[in-house]
Amino acid sequence: MEGVPLISRPAPVKLPVPKRSWYARLEPPQLIALVYFVGILLATAALHLPGVLRDGAEMTSVDLLFTATSALTITGLVVADTGETFTRYGQYILMLLFELGGLGILSFGTLFAFVTGRRVNFSERQHLQAQISGLDTGTVVQLLRTIFAYAIGLQLIGALLLALRFVPQFGLGEGLFQAVFHAVSAFNNAGFVVVPGGMGQYVTDPLVSLTISGLVILGALGFIVQFNVVNWLQQPRQHRLTVYSLLTLVTTAALLVVGFLTVLLLESNNQATLQPLPWHGKLLASFFQSMTPRSGGFNTVDIESMRTATLMVIIALMYIGGGSGSTGGGIKTSTFAILVGSAWNMVRGRGELIAFGRRVEKDNLVRATAVTMLYTMMVMGAFFLLLLTNPHMDFTHLLFETVSAAATVGLSMNTTAHINDAGLVILSILMYLGRIGPLTFAVAFTLRSQARSGVKYPPERDILVG
Repeated sequence: MEGVPLISRPAPVKLPVPKRSWYARLEPPQLIALVYFVGILLATAALHLPGVLRDGAEMTSVDLLFTATSALTITGLVVADTGETFTRYGQYILMLLFELGGLGILSFGTLFAFVTGRRVNFSERQHLQAQISGLDTGTVVQLLRTIFAYAIGLQLIGALLLALRFVPQFGLGEGLFQAVFHAVSAFNNAGFVVVPGGMGQYVTDPLVSLTISGLVILGALGFIVQFNVVNWLQQPRQHRLTVYSLLTLVTTAALLVVGFLTVLLLESNNQATLQPLPWHGKLLASFFQSMTPRSGGFNTVDIESMRTATLMVIIALMYIGGGSGSTGGGIKTSTFAILVGSAWNMVRGRGELIAFGRRVEKDNLVRATAVTMLYTMMVMGAFFLLLLTNPHMDFTHLLFETVSAAATVGLSMNTTAHINDAGLVILSILMYLGRIGPLTFAVAFTLRSQARSGVKYPPERDILVG
């Protein structure tokens, strides 16, 4: 209308979009890969500090890189005796490293996201809490606190039990250190040993052997399974055991039985391993050696002296490894169970995999197959490079060492100290990839490319398989 002034609206103000730092834009798998890579570099630098090595002990930079990688990836392979090479200060550094590494990819990946200022969205938080199967943990920070408190509590219990043997043997101060060090090493499946004389002296000792075994098995089961079992025991009507927990528990038990019977039957008449032991010592040693391929890395008999058939079974057990999200390595027990169950279903002519009254989605089979293929390609590639760089080494020895490194187990046929620098670098890379997981490593560099792809292709069914 004439005479009425028009009211001009102010132009909308565009607020500047804050720039996110490069590390805040990383996806969780990329954060995991980065955390462990940077951690290995820092760990290597820490082992170069003065006072870490004993007087007269000589280790090259490659040796220290290998040891740092082995400690942080909780593998346990060493190029020299840990107790005779590192000072008490150096041993504290190693204990800290495999404590940090053993708390798990899930815990430290999430913790790193908080430290760097990256926000964890609702779906990620919901996914984390769902994995605990009903445990009332509140926020992700509370979840991390629960995991840390649970892990530290179990290690303290293990240390108290070991102290009952080590304190009378070594005295109060040294005995407590030995107890704490080996409890931490066992629960985190690190496999590092600093006790004078090695673990072989406890081959018939039920207190030490069973305590170490229990800690290794608990660490290899993973927090998710343990929390699920605790909830189920406390409130069985409200919290059921998940299919994942049942698969992990049943497969772990079955593999322990297979390993126990294999060692007992094949090594009972082996003069270099079980034959000199009394019957109860044979049973205890067989159980201990069947437990350690779960990723423990401890041994109370000489692995190199075992029969070739026994070594083959141990290699297979190392290859399978422990539970997902645990301190164990390998392709994981649930992956193995899904593959075996699917193969059995195919033989029986069934189209779906049924486990404990639940249908297992085909996506799980695809992931299990992908993990197994990536893991196998990684192991075979590293094994081939080791054969090229160490042609003087025995085939079986190198294969055992390769699988042990990839599965972050730490068992050795007294081979590590004889591998050259090129081989140690290859094994270091293998331990790194084995710790973060081949699938995680692959996904870390493909998430963004997949997010940009919106193309769908027509299916093709006429492909012959087998």
